[in-house]
Formats: sequence, structure tokens, C-alpha cells
Amino acid sequence: MSDLFQSAPAQTEYTAQSIEVLEGLEPVRRRPGMYVGGTDDRALHHLVAEVLDNSMDEAVAGFASRIDLVLDADGTVTIRDNGRGIPVDPHPKFPDKSALEVILTTLHSGGKFSDKVYQTSGGLHGVGVSVVNALSDRLVVEVARDRSLWRQQYSRGTPMGPIEGPNAAPSRRGTTIAFHPDPEIFGEKARFKPATLYKMARSKAYLFKGVEIRWRCDPALVADTDEIPSEETLHFPGGLVDFLAAATANRPTVTQSPFAGEAEMDNGAAGRVEWAVHWPTDGRDTLFNAYCNTVPTPLGGTHEQGLRQALTRALKAYGDLIGVKKAAQITADDVLGESAVLLSVFIRDPQFQGQTKERLVSPEAARLVEQAIKDRFDHWLADQPDASKLLLLHVIERADERLARRKQKETQRKTATKRLRLPGKLADCSSTDRRNSEIFLVEGDSAGGSAKQARDRASQAVLPLRGKILNVASASQDKMKANQELQDLILALGCGSGKQFDVEGLRYDRVIIMTDADVDGAHIASLLMTFFFREMRGLITGGHLYLAQPPLYRLQKGATVAYARDDAHREELLATTFRGNGKIETSRFKGLGEMPSGQLKETTMDPKKRILLRVALDDPFEAADRVEQLMGRKAEARFKFIQENASFAGELDV
Repeated sequence: MSDLFQSAPAQTEYTAQSIEVLEGLEPVRRRPGMYVGGTDDRALHHLVAEVLDNSMDEAVAGFASRIDLVLDADGTVTIRDNGRGIPVDPHPKFPDKSALEVILTTLHSGGKFSDKVYQTSGGLHGVGVSVVNALSDRLVVEVARDRSLWRQQYSRGTPMGPIEGPNAAPSRRGTTIAFHPDPEIFGEKARFKPATLYKMARSKAYLFKGVEIRWRCDPALVADTDEIPSEETLHFPGGLVDFLAAATANRPTVTQSPFAGEAEMDNGAAGRVEWAVHWPTDGRDTLFNAYCNTVPTPLGGTHEQGLRQALTRALKAYGDLIGVKKAAQITADDVLGESAVLLSVFIRDPQFQGQTKERLVSPEAARLVEQAIKDRFDHWLADQPDASKLLLLHVIERADERLARRKQKETQRKTATKRLRLPGKLADCSSTDRRNSEIFLVEGDSAGGSAKQARDRASQAVLPLRGKILNVASASQDKMKANQELQDLILALGCGSGKQFDVEGLRYDRVIIMTDADVDGAHIASLLMTFFFREMRGLITGGHLYLAQPPLYRLQKGATVAYARDDAHREELLATTFRGNGKIETSRFKGLGEMPSGQLKETTMDPKKRILLRVALDDPFEAADRVEQLMGRKAEARFKFIQENASFAGELDV
């Protein structure tokens, strides 16, 4: 043991002076990923969601009826409401500052930690607007309260001067926040997408009937392909029913009318649930959007679990009541597998997974939602027996198909595995527990050889693919069935494809696309993602598909070694980790096949050290349109996209 310590490379002395204490909003600027999930396009748009959620909280609380969302030509976003306005009087704990400045410059400050001001709210941690302030190169806030107007300007979280006011504003009330994202954080080329912001505003208007959201965008920013207006007033008195009607327009459904409604939840406090469910029969995309306090939860959570349990148990009970024995075999996936579902709950003090609030984890939400919905679904089924029998038969058919596929897979699995145990093909893992296994899809036998040496044989399988797979978005079913690479992939995963897809047959919990960190690798990953989106979408919606992040460069100075994902990351490392004098050795990896297995394991395959990107769907309909545009048969659509977006392209690796 002493020899090991003596042979370790010398490190910088670790003393009390090594300990940094980040104050104010500096932690946000130093580690934005902890607060908005990163610095990518999704994180950029999350800034708007944080401010918009505050205005929505005012509306849900009954103090605001109108919200403006404006996108200017220079990328500035303005959000204005006619609510109570942020308090501007001195804060009791910081008497030299207004409450407004405290809220904008102090993490974990706000009026939503208790239920004294807001019974339900989407902003819970007191970091939302202060994070937006920290990550903006300029932010202006105006507050109209008590017929007076106050104004203050900020830059990167720092006030540019004292609060200005009061000035007379006899006919105005509420809060206005205008901000511009900091290019130092998000990059010079970062731009808000009008279509994304418009859909965000429209979703909020659907979620709360009592609010009117006025959308406006500079016309120069709206492309023809966006298919959104530059100006519109969004107000939907029907709430989620209006949302569902728009999403399922002109689609055949099992029942003529959806199962929809709203109810108070008996939790001894403020709580409400609203839902709308329909069952289309055209086999198109599944829609399942869930929200808590108007905050979207794309990863679902306990409220979604409550809905699934309510519908499944009620339908089973109805089948038992009318003497249909097969109803006992149905599952929640049978009931909701091809459905269109919208669910919105309003509860006090919800618990989310992370600051970006992608999953609701409040344990009581499942019980409250199930209790609120099950009785009403029981009555809905009893009130329309003909439609209810059609729905029950539809769900039972799905259950029969699922059981038949499972039986077929059980008889074929051994044969399929044997077929794949070929040199250069599937190197399976020894674990039979799906929850503890993963498969890497790599390009070529050379990369496959390195990956097989680097893997953990107990839990990691490797499947090399020969070159670029077939583009299924522009190929016929016959071509796809004749493609050996795709058929080997389908057999290796064990879950079928297309209409025969069944996620229960999946042999691995994580399917990881691992390609070279270059243009060809990105193309292969795009083709694979297109295949999974078209033929195995449940892998994506179930959170099973990932992208590995292999490095492009290895940097070394003395005993210090670091890996860079791309050119930008390399420059960042040169300016931080390798700052100062001394020769830096930089090597560029030509591909995974030429990477030493030890380095491949250390950087890309070791679960303790690697970085994986999970492939997710924010909007299945938008994703389907984009896949068809970029990967479909119409070359003119791709040409048009390139023409419209060529100006945003930087240095190209060609």
C-alpha cells in the first residue's frame, strides 16, 4: 500500500487556501448545469419557462388574468403579467436592499416556501428568476404596485444601480421582466426558437382556463417552416379538452367522446386534478403529456402513476362486472399504449426530481390522483355501456397481442441468441437481469474489438454494425426486412419492431449508441436514432436509449491528463486545466477502433466516469415532422432546411 502511495504522481498542495467559497450568484455562472440542466438549446429555453412559471403562479392564485410573452429581433424575451407585482419595500433581513433585489440576486429566496402567499405554485426552490438573472448579460425588471412603477437593471446577476422609482403608473399593475441570455454561457450562436416558445405559451394557456396569454414575435424570426403566427392571443375556456381536440383532430377513435374532467383532490389542502383521455385507432404517435402546477413533467412521475392505476383498475372492475374474464389480464400499457393523454395536477409543495422538474416524485400524488379519477371513470363506463364495451374489447385485443408476442419471443430467444453469437457480431453479457445490463452499438469490427476488450463482461454487451445502416425513413418495409444489420439489431434487442414492438421483451436496460466523435459518427448515430424513432419508439419514451460521448482529443502536460469531447471543450481545457507554461501534448483520436481499450473504458464505457446523453422526446409530433423533413424521401425538404439554417453553421468538419 505504501508503494502505491509513493508511486502516485505529485499533486498540488491541498490546504485551506484550496477551498473556494462561491457567493451570491457565482455558483450559477460557474455550474449552470446544476440549475438549468446545461448550456444547450434545452437549457436556454428553460430560462423562459422559469420566468413564465412565476407569472402563471400569479394567474393560478387568482391575481393575474393576462400574460404577455414577447420575443424581439435581438433575442430579448419579455414576460409581463398583470398580477400583484414583486414586493419592492426593504427586506427585513436585508434592510439596505429592496425585496425585489433580494429575489433577483439571492438563491433560495421567494414567497413559495410556505402556502401563505401561494397555495400551489410551479416555482418552489426560490432559484428560478435569480438563475435567469445570473445567466443573462442584461435583465430589466419593472414592477407596478399601488399605482406606482419601480425599475431596476442588472447584468450577469449584478445590479447596475439602485432601484428607480416610484414613478406614477395609475393604470398599470404587475411584473415585467425582459432578459437577454448571456453569450458567455450559452455561446454566441445561441438563439431562441419562436416555435418552441409559442408552443410553451400555448401549453400554459391550455393548462389554466382563466388566463389569456398574448404571444408576439418579431416577424423576421418566424420562418415559413415554423407554421406559427407572429402574433396571437391564446385563451382556451375548455382547458385540456380543447388541447386534446386539437391533438386528435381528424383521427379515428375507439369512443366518440373522450374521458375528460376535473376534480378537487381530498388531501386536506388545496389540490385539483384535470384530465383528458382518448383512444385513437390509427396506430400513430402516442401522446402523454403530464403537468404539475403548469410545469411539464416529460419523465412522468407519481401523478402519472395514479392515472394509470385508476384507469386500469376501473376497466378491470368493469370487465368483471359484465362477465368478461379476459379483463383480468390487462395492464396499464394495454390501456394507455396507443392513447392520447393529458394530465394536469395542482398540489401544495410538490416534490420534483432536480431543479428542471422533469419528474414529479411526491409520494401522495399517486394516491390522490387515483382516488379523484377512478370513481369518475367508473361512472363514465357505466353511463355509456356500448362505448365502454368497445373500449374494453380494444384493450383486451392489445393484451392478447402482447401475450402472443411474449410467447413467441420466449420460444425464439434462444435461437436468436445463438444466431448472433458469431465472430464480429454480438458479444453478449453474462447477466440475465435486464435491469443490470446494457448494450453498446458500435460502428465496425475494429471499434467492436476495442469495445469488447474494454467492456465489463458481466453487464455490458457489444454489437458491431457494418458501416452506415439503412435510412428507414426513406426505405420500404421490404428493404428493411432484407437488411441483415437491422435484423441482427432487432434480434439482439429481443423486443421486436414496428407493430410487433414490445418493450417487455427488451433484453437490456440501456441501449447505447457509441460512434466516433466526428461527422461520420454523427451521421451513423442519426440513422440509428431514426430507426429507433420509427420502429422502436418505446425505447425512447421509456428512457432506454442513450448516446455515448467518446473524446476527440487527449491532452497531457506532465502527470496531468484530460480528454476533450470536441474543439470547444479542448479550448476550455487549455484555458483552465492546462493554463500556464509548459508543453502540452495533444493527440486526436482517429476513431474508437484506434483507441486503446483502457482509454476507451476510462472515458466512454466505465459507468463511474463516462457521460451518457439520454435521448428524449419533448414533442413527438414535432419530432416526427423533423425526422420526415431531414431523413425522409423528399430531398427538397432537406435542401430547404439547409438553405434556411446555413447561416447558423460554424466551422464544418468536412
